[in-house]
Amino acid sequence: MRSSELSEEGLALEKLEKILTNDLQLDDDHETASGDQKASLITVRRGSKRRSLRKKSTTISSDTDYQDGDIRVPSVEVVLDNSKTLSYGGGTASSQSDLVDSSKKARKETEAWMNFKNEIVRLAHTLRLKGWRRVPLDRGAEIDVERLSGALTNAVYVVSPPKDLSHLLPGAQDSTTSLGSKRPPAKLLLRIYGPQVEHLIDRDNELQILRRLARKKIGPRLLGTFSNGRFEQFFNARTLTAEDLRIPETSKQIAKRMRELHEGMELLEDERNAGPFMWRNWDSWVERCEEIISWIDEKMIAGKRGPAGADADAGRKHGFVCGVEWPVFRKAVEQYRRWLEDQYGGPQGVKDGLVFAHNDTQYGNLLRLQPSGESPLLHPANEHKQLIVIDFEYASANVPGQEFANHFTEWCYNYHDAAKSFALNERRYPSPEEQHRFVSAYVQHRPFRQPLSTQSSSSSLRPRLSHSISNFMLDSRAPPAQIVEDEKRREEATESEVHRLINEARLWRPANSAQWVAWGIVQAKVPGMDDALEARKRSGKEQSSRPVAESGSPSPEMQPTAEDRKDRRQEDSKGAEDEDAEEEFDYLSYARERAMFFWGDLLQMGLVKREELPDELREKVKIVKY
Repeated sequence: MRSSELSEEGLALEKLEKILTNDLQLDDDHETASGDQKASLITVRRGSKRRSLRKKSTTISSDTDYQDGDIRVPSVEVVLDNSKTLSYGGGTASSQSDLVDSSKKARKETEAWMNFKNEIVRLAHTLRLKGWRRVPLDRGAEIDVERLSGALTNAVYVVSPPKDLSHLLPGAQDSTTSLGSKRPPAKLLLRIYGPQVEHLIDRDNELQILRRLARKKIGPRLLGTFSNGRFEQFFNARTLTAEDLRIPETSKQIAKRMRELHEGMELLEDERNAGPFMWRNWDSWVERCEEIISWIDEKMIAGKRGPAGADADAGRKHGFVCGVEWPVFRKAVEQYRRWLEDQYGGPQGVKDGLVFAHNDTQYGNLLRLQPSGESPLLHPANEHKQLIVIDFEYASANVPGQEFANHFTEWCYNYHDAAKSFALNERRYPSPEEQHRFVSAYVQHRPFRQPLSTQSSSSSLRPRLSHSISNFMLDSRAPPAQIVEDEKRREEATESEVHRLINEARLWRPANSAQWVAWGIVQAKVPGMDDALEARKRSGKEQSSRPVAESGSPSPEMQPTAEDRKDRRQEDSKGAEDEDAEEEFDYLSYARERAMFFWGDLLQMGLVKREELPDELREKVKIVKY
């Protein structure tokens, strides 16, 4: 064989090695092949012998198989039940001996966690998650499962393998097993969808977005999916806190990462044509909202006008969730939406400004990696890349101002507050100076060069010039006065864009609030509500609006009878015992807080007059004047 042929083969092998190792963080524990499919085979010729590099995987395995350049994510149609493992403790490694000498309640909880962990291991085997098939099915009790706090839509767990995996599965050791494969498998992030998310999120669309993000190496890798959840890559990172958002340097780093997402992900044509995603959310949630909130409003009025009892308690707790009855709130949102489009000259003007946005940059969705040694992330120029954004459930097309409005409003929350995790504290909204710092960092960050493939041969060789005055002063051909003038124009243009985006954030703040009002209502769990709504559907008496007398009292046909009140009290008492356990987050109170912010902004914009609002609402609106 000629030396040139050997050289070409060597280069081909090097390219293959780079493809297999690039960003996959593969260890050496390739699973043993099973089933009747043929293993993929790449053949090379060296001398007179034929050798092959063989990946022994016959079914889709997480992070190993590709199709058209995309990772093929394994999926299975099974449901993982976590209804008895929602506590934030109890998932540590255990054994059967832990069931002895404990109270009946403790034994019951421990048993539930052991069953849950066994099912996790079984599911990891089925999905062929890398390395996890070496965890024996009968050792599920030895894994650690820790539920993370702060997730509001889903239940999120960190799954850690047993600490002792010195013995491989029988028959697992073969020619593909190396010493490196005896390392424990990587930790997993397990996400189990919330019970109401079928009304909120299009999971097929979300998974498509996650695949698009994976091509850009944005966010965690998707490892496997099942009917009511998925496994994701686990990062060695800490979640930001509410106070972290207020740290100046951290705030600027978040802005830079936001710019990288907005510019790094191209919008699809149909995404741009469909308009802002937050309005698409509103449109898809609003009918379900109307079902729920109309029923809650009826209970509120029944409790206010009728005798004391469970209905009265519900009315006192929440009042009108939107501050007014639902038809009034919905009409206000629709009028504001038309006004907002007019600020852009119509819907097309809004569409022209769309970017790919995350739309949920609360502190719980922001992680800071913990680099060590000589990691490039420790370099000052790369420190902002220590921040990782997760949870892209609501990501799609939005204007930058909507993204800023959402993030700024998240400064007002502390979801770990023991007493009022639902509360919006408008006094914590970022000041004008804090907003300016954030948006300036966003505007001045230029994360991407033009791809070389789209540049001409001459332009690809040009150096990237700095815009600073000191560098330009080295060029004696340009008059110093002209350089100073150019620099001044650039600074003015930057400042103008910063102010435009800050103003855009304020314009979109009511839209952001309206979206999360609807989100809170759809997720609400009220004793007796689901059965009552289902009964309405079956009887064909479901109503999209409720007749109300001008005084605000129900019309005669809506007045609850004594029998109705008795039935409602029985429903409420039946569900009241488990209410606290079932509803870890007070979604209705969250929605009400957001509604108060919505009304405050409409007052500030002059879209409603103060005298048009009910007295009770006027006293509770939340106003931020900047």
